[in-house]
Amino acid sequence: MSDWDEPKTVIGFKRQVAKVTKKDSDLNAARRSGVVVATDKKIAAGGNKAHQSTDHQRIAKLDRENEVAPPAKILPSVGRAIQTARMELKLSQKDVAAKINEKPSILQDYESSKAIPNPQILGKLERVLGVKLRGSDIGKKLEGPKKT
Repeated sequence: MSDWDEPKTVIGFKRQVAKVTKKDSDLNAARRSGVVVATDKKIAAGGNKAHQSTDHQRIAKLDRENEVAPPAKILPSVGRAIQTARMELKLSQKDVAAKINEKPSILQDYESSKAIPNPQILGKLERVLGVKLRGSDIGKKLEGPKKT
């Protein structure tokens, strides 16, 4: 049996671990002694962050170009028609909201043209207020059921 086959335990020997240094003098000393030296430059280390965000800005711009347009809000003419019909009936927003079984804030959003149109809510409002809110003749009074 040779020395190569025997397992040996060496006491007091430290495994070499890669040393990280920021000093040029340590780096040059390692190069002089013949140690293998690897240098990695950190990206965005200590630089001015404002000048490095151009990639992020370009990516954000591409994202914005690909976004789907937000859904259309209700037309201002519909909001005015709701408000005038409500005033003619001498009802408050709270009263109309109770009649259509919705929150007063929803009616407020419809009157201020901030809401996304919901056909069900518009239908309820048309019935309660007696005014047409969809189609071409917005604000026109609805006729009652046709008598035959």
